Amino acid sequence: MSFNKGIQVDPNRVSTRSTGGGGRGVAIGGGSVFTVIALVILSQLTGVDLTGMLAGDSSSQAGSSSTSSTIDMSVCGTGSDANGDAANTYTQCRMAATAESLDAVWGEQLAAQAKVDYVKPEFLLWDGSSVSTACGSATSAVGPFYCPGDSTVYLDMSFFQEMEGGVIGAADTPLAEEYIVAHEFGHHIQNELGLMNSTDRSGTGATSDSVRTELQADCYAGVWVHYAATTKDPETGEAFLTKPTQDEIQTALDAAAAVGDDHIQQRSSGTVDSDSWTHGSSAQRQKWFTTGLEGGEIGQCDTFSVSGSEL
Repeated sequence: MSFNKGIQVDPNRVSTRSTGGGGRGVAIGGGSVFTVIALVILSQLTGVDLTGMLAGDSSSQAGSSSTSSTIDMSVCGTGSDANGDAANTYTQCRMAATAESLDAVWGEQLAAQAKVDYVKPEFLLWDGSSVSTACGSATSAVGPFYCPGDSTVYLDMSFFQEMEGGVIGAADTPLAEEYIVAHEFGHHIQNELGLMNSTDRSGTGATSDSVRTELQADCYAGVWVHYAATTKDPETGEAFLTKPTQDEIQTALDAAAAVGDDHIQQRSSGTVDSDSWTHGSSAQRQKWFTTGLEGGEIGQCDTFSVSGSEL
């Protein structure tokens, strides 16, 4: 899914940070690509025991253990920079442009559909071994995540380099990358709507609130794609993104399948245990992303009101 070349990209939409080792607080992550809940959940999702990272004072605040960033945002100015070319692939520009598109879509749709004023989340790109947040500290092993404590999406820039192969096994394509960011922004929408405080995300299992939370964020990511090619850049009056092709949509569906609990468990251990699920199966993730994509309705993303068999 490509950005229209004429849109303006604000490099200041994202903040950047290079980080050192250690960091204080309890590391709280979002699974290989998703929400802030706990490292226990990440361990269940990836099949890799990361609970040894749980240590220290949980009062850590964003900003500690930071140095000047090596992520160059000065190269970001237009949609062409976000798209990149054969010689230059500026992932950081794509992240900034994706965030601006998400802001524009949700600024319109939250007001129109939910009568809620959209408040932009912070979006931090980081490179290094760990990052400290209001939810605790996390290492690069955590992957992209959202911290409701400081309303910030965190994304380690090494994630996309490791996206192909390994535990995830998803193609690193533009819409797949954008889908990941849109999912994390989906958690922010949940926070805006008060859903983060009304659900019990401590449990596991195929019908748990943890799974329902993640599937709803997938649906919200689909809602963004539904409107992204018709929502305009307020600076230029040009739509942020071109209409996605079916092949491009398939890359997002493939990414959704790649982070299904059953797929990751099968890849990592050869067995599937639905009682330990925290994010949903591959089929469920694809289903709810498609629901948002095709309908574009926030109300259709109510994963908490359907029965377990309908998830």
